Amino acid sequence: MFEIGWLTAPLLILALLAYSFRILREYERGVVFMLGRFWKVKGPGLVLVIPGVQQMVRVDLRTVVFDVPSQDVISRDNVSVKVNAVVYFRVVDPAKSILQVEDFMNATSQLAQTTLRSVLGKHEMDEMLAEREKLNLDIQKSLDAQTDAWGIKVSNVEIKHVDINESMVRAIAKQAEAERERRAKVIHAEGELQASEKLLAAAEILSRNPQAMQLRYLQTLAGIAGDKTNTIVFPVPGEFMDLLTRGKTPQEKA
Repeated sequence: MFEIGWLTAPLLILALLAYSFRILREYERGVVFMLGRFWKVKGPGLVLVIPGVQQMVRVDLRTVVFDVPSQDVISRDNVSVKVNAVVYFRVVDPAKSILQVEDFMNATSQLAQTTLRSVLGKHEMDEMLAEREKLNLDIQKSLDAQTDAWGIKVSNVEIKHVDINESMVRAIAKQAEAERERRAKVIHAEGELQASEKLLAAAEILSRNPQAMQLRYLQTLAGIAGDKTNTIVFPVPGEFMDLLTRGKTPQEKA
């Protein structure tokens, strides 16, 4: 019995020492409590924790990615949509993440859901579809400001899907079609305006230069001659018609 007792004591000491030493990886930190009170943050590497006196909670400092479940959001223009997103965050202050909130993972997830509904509810549906980068930044800033007290840094928020019902899809399609028709009419009207301006400028130039008008007559005649029509009408000066009416030619008149 005496020899067994001497053998047991060293084994207990070795087991106690083995339990006292903890190895923390590069991305881990240990929040150590001394008799229930916060003492310090240790790690990475080999850490000594006195059993029965000290307790340690491991905290992972790597970026955490989680999906925000689909949320029912009513936009500012009273359109009901379903929106889901993905949030990227990490622990920057291990002590706060343990001391200030019971479960920072669950707390951040719940806060992300409420923030998503709150921020998107201030915008119209068109903004949700066309301005996602701005909305992502707004959600990220709002969420990061609230999680700062927990030692959490929200680095990015991305809206994944914005689902709308079929009736709204048809309404959006009609709106897009009407917008395309409007743009086509505007472009056509602008083309007509530019063409009329050019025609007016050409008419003013021709009116100031009779030789240019004669050249334009010749071009018109050339164009008519190339056309396969039965009747060709030639423009004749008024003076020539007066001479024909009197029975004289321009040479006889001279």
